[in-house]
Amino acid sequence: MSDNKAPLNWFRHAAPYINDLRSRTLVIAIPGDALEHGNFRSLIHDMALLASLGVRLVVVHGARPQVSRALSERQLEQRFHGHNRVTDRETLEVIKAAVGKLRFDIEAAFSQGLPDSPMARSSLKVVSGNFITARPIGVLDGVDLGWTGTVRRMEVNTIRHALEQGALVLLSPLGTSLTGELFNLNYLDLAAAAARTLGAEKLVIFREPPRLVVDGLPVQELSLVQAEQAASTTDSDSLRCAILACNAGTPRTHLLSYAQDGALVQELFSREGTGTMVYRDSYEVVRRARITDVGGILGLIRPLEIQGILVRRSREKLEAEIEHFTLIEVDGTPVACAALYPISDQDGATVAAEIACVAIHPDFRGGGRGAKLLHHIERQASVLGIPELYVLTTQAEHWFIEQGFEQVAVSDLPAARQSLYNIQRNSRVLRKVL
Repeated sequence: MSDNKAPLNWFRHAAPYINDLRSRTLVIAIPGDALEHGNFRSLIHDMALLASLGVRLVVVHGARPQVSRALSERQLEQRFHGHNRVTDRETLEVIKAAVGKLRFDIEAAFSQGLPDSPMARSSLKVVSGNFITARPIGVLDGVDLGWTGTVRRMEVNTIRHALEQGALVLLSPLGTSLTGELFNLNYLDLAAAAARTLGAEKLVIFREPPRLVVDGLPVQELSLVQAEQAASTTDSDSLRCAILACNAGTPRTHLLSYAQDGALVQELFSREGTGTMVYRDSYEVVRRARITDVGGILGLIRPLEIQGILVRRSREKLEAEIEHFTLIEVDGTPVACAALYPISDQDGATVAAEIACVAIHPDFRGGGRGAKLLHHIERQASVLGIPELYVLTTQAEHWFIEQGFEQVAVSDLPAARQSLYNIQRNSRVLRKVL
């Protein structure tokens, strides 16, 4: 019998994310390139898995490479203005044929029972139709875009009813007008509109690169402000769509690679993820700990206690001292913590404070969170009128020195703390005057 507990541990860690996404709406945008990629079948499996877990899925697909290929075969001119295709009558007929074929191909992929897959015995109903009312974009910068349109209205009640019945809703990049005309839609704009109109929890945008590159480096997460700054130097339709969606109220948008097997599941059900997330809310916050955080803090400090880096604390002791703790929370999960313990003199006056129990989850080290947490605690101490801070450490001396602390002797500790000094641990003592 195998002792490999990695799958079990992953499933346990994924459970909170699964519970959080159940009955929530996700809009997933898939470009036409992904539909022809070898990993598309695995992506179908993963979306079926999400649906089986109670996630409400709206899938929006693109068709640009298929349309471009069909136009080239007919030797028809292709024109673009910005990220929109200029659509004349002949082009519209080609788009209708290409999009119609893709729509039925996608429905067939979801409806074949997924043999030889983890979802072999699952049944997923796909619903599509004329859910989108469109209007022409018109003339931009002197360019008439013809039958290229934008979303005017969406049949929200019909879509929500289908989602409540457990169906996956498929939206193709075409919309009808009130006058009965058909318009070509940009699938990313359609996805952003769907996320906004349906109040989606997340918008997932598939593209080929796994993470967005900003200033030559791949980034895991961007606030909306950072994303808007990056957009000025990064030419990315997916980033433009993410910004559009977040500005319209969608809390989080994820940019993932359709070429990476399992990217969707890893991004949604793990803390580290695999792509780039753009968020508009307080995805990462620093706050005072609450009694309900005891379990999360224990998970952070236990490995360090086992290694002898931190002094062991029982759950009971941590519960009694929880008011002294501050933590950094990422996506609702504590990833770093530290405690501030006031030190009083014989008359009961606070003369200093000790920073203790500093811990950062291994997956979140190296991102400046330790310094961020320390600065937050220093501000707390200043507000309380505490003149100086002490730290006792066996292994992090140089890091604290980099943060402005200086090494002092044990005899420099306030008398109340000096009497509790553990000689056997032989901790270094550092001090910082505020």
